[in-house]
Amino acid sequence: MRRIILTGLLLSGFLISGVESSHAQQGLDNNQKDFGEFMDRKGTFTRTASGKPSENYWQNSADYQIEATLDDEKHTLTGKVVITYTNNSPEQLDFVWLQLEQNRFTPDSRGTLTTPVQGNRYNGDTDGGYELSSLQAKVGPKGSVSSKHLITDTRMQVWFSEPLPAKGGKATISMGFSFNIPVKGMDRMGRLEVEDGWIYALAQWYPKMAVFDDIEGWNVEPYLGAGEFYLEYGNFDYKITAPYDHIVVGSGKLMNPKEVLSKELQARYAKAMESDETVYLVSPEEIKNTELTRPKQDGFITWHFQIQNSRDVAFASSNTFIWDAAKIDLPSGKKSLAQSVYPKESDGQAAWSRSTEYSKASIEHYSQMWYEFPYETATNVAADIGGMEYPGLNFCSYKSTGAGLWGVTDHEFGHNWFPMIVGNNERRYAWMDEGFNTFINHYSSLAFNNGEYGSTLNQTRRFNNYFLNENREGIDNYPDVTNLSNLGMVAYMKPGIGLIMLREYILGPERFDNAFKSYIKTWAYKHPQPSDFFNHMENVSGENLSWFWKGWFYGNGNIDLAVNAVVPYGGNYLVILSNKGDIPMPVLLEIEYEDGSKERQMLPVEIWQRGDNWNHLIRTNKKVKAVVIDPDKILPDINLGNDNWPQPIYDN
Repeated sequence: MRRIILTGLLLSGFLISGVESSHAQQGLDNNQKDFGEFMDRKGTFTRTASGKPSENYWQNSADYQIEATLDDEKHTLTGKVVITYTNNSPEQLDFVWLQLEQNRFTPDSRGTLTTPVQGNRYNGDTDGGYELSSLQAKVGPKGSVSSKHLITDTRMQVWFSEPLPAKGGKATISMGFSFNIPVKGMDRMGRLEVEDGWIYALAQWYPKMAVFDDIEGWNVEPYLGAGEFYLEYGNFDYKITAPYDHIVVGSGKLMNPKEVLSKELQARYAKAMESDETVYLVSPEEIKNTELTRPKQDGFITWHFQIQNSRDVAFASSNTFIWDAAKIDLPSGKKSLAQSVYPKESDGQAAWSRSTEYSKASIEHYSQMWYEFPYETATNVAADIGGMEYPGLNFCSYKSTGAGLWGVTDHEFGHNWFPMIVGNNERRYAWMDEGFNTFINHYSSLAFNNGEYGSTLNQTRRFNNYFLNENREGIDNYPDVTNLSNLGMVAYMKPGIGLIMLREYILGPERFDNAFKSYIKTWAYKHPQPSDFFNHMENVSGENLSWFWKGWFYGNGNIDLAVNAVVPYGGNYLVILSNKGDIPMPVLLEIEYEDGSKERQMLPVEIWQRGDNWNHLIRTNKKVKAVVIDPDKILPDINLGNDNWPQPIYDN
């Protein structure tokens, strides 16, 4: 019987010429649909075929000066912004576009009107929106002032009196703004009332420049909900005036500690900057003791912050904060500050008292493994927000504890690499920040306290129910289009799993890390597209991965590798393999011999280039006892039953 099976296999495996002639009129299916190029990834004038910015790459920039005042009785924020915009593009601009994201919080915004009646995560108040005043726009220091503008939902078009010159022309856009601070801010910002007062988590709080790039021109997708942000880089100088009893934390460096902190608090701040252990700046018992912590006892205090080469800023303000901090050690020898602010409702070693420990560990890990953290502070803010990231500052749920708090803290700080340092377009390609971040979170969680909390991606097959769901969607879907029930898989888990497969199974850690670190360094503070990532990873790793990008990132099929049989052959053994899935994969075999010894053999993905069946010869003088595909179970193979020979017998 074995001889008959083997003969048939040999006919299908080696006598291919006869098969070719018998199917000549139909044409041979040689799997080139899987291995051919799937998108135009040729070099352009601004981007090279190796996945780098070319010498002609350009990027516009925006510098901000902002002053704002928080009114904790009316729950409003009022301010003025002055934007210096530099047009580095090769074309002159008659107008610019700005994002007005607070306009999402109105009854007739596109975001409100596209939210299901039953609501979802991105619910928002509808009694808000910007009130703008004194808008002025001019080109150069002596240009004519224009106030011409047009507001459409969350976008505003501002016209100049004369064109903004190409290749370095500068314009100034200024205006006053105010808005009601929402309680529900789409799980990205807002305010929370606790026993001791209000916590204000302020983001999307000032008018900001839309991106004008070499791919789309103006990127003006409206702010709806799931799609996040795409912003230009620049320097920020901003001042927040808040009631005297508030603590304000913000993106970047606090520039005037002597003006806003008491001498005691200044001393504690300095101690924290030198401490590996968490230091209280304001302890739970001192929340209301303003005589100890504040330099004045009435009126308002202005907190001054700066951050360089950033795409955004956010801040938090409250009179309810416990405040603690510790130093962050960076690979270059520089130091940064990890700090946490949270109400007494969040206090405790099982909860936010470990937040700064988590923050420090997270930033140090990513800085060591991938790219050094660039900002002066890393701040974790307890708020009524599930988890949301901004440069050097997170908003995380004040109810989070234990593994949940570690997970959300680590995830939001991971976003400082994607998209804060590597500035991809979140509104279109959520997988390039959420997925990449989920991937680096995996290793950070394994490293923290020797895996105290473990990683959700340790077992990729636990997600097979999704991969087998007929309502699944592809990674390449835009986030605002994706069904919200699928968004966690589409944007986070599936691309994260894809990079784990690439590192641990396809390329190996050394080749992958060389390419991934090079990608981060190459595109730091720039705007990569998906094709730039694909091209860069291939060129640095030295591997054509079109079959993988097409199958996993731009397809919706599944992996199903099978070992059908192992048969004696000429004193050796043949392993009869097939690819029953939609995506080709290299095949890692672990062979166990009767004497108890084991060995591994990796078959390249090219075995599937001419068909879905392959016979592999094991040259050995030992007796083969068992063969298993993917012994470490890295692949999310959808069929657990055909990975082993002999096939396991399950009890009914």
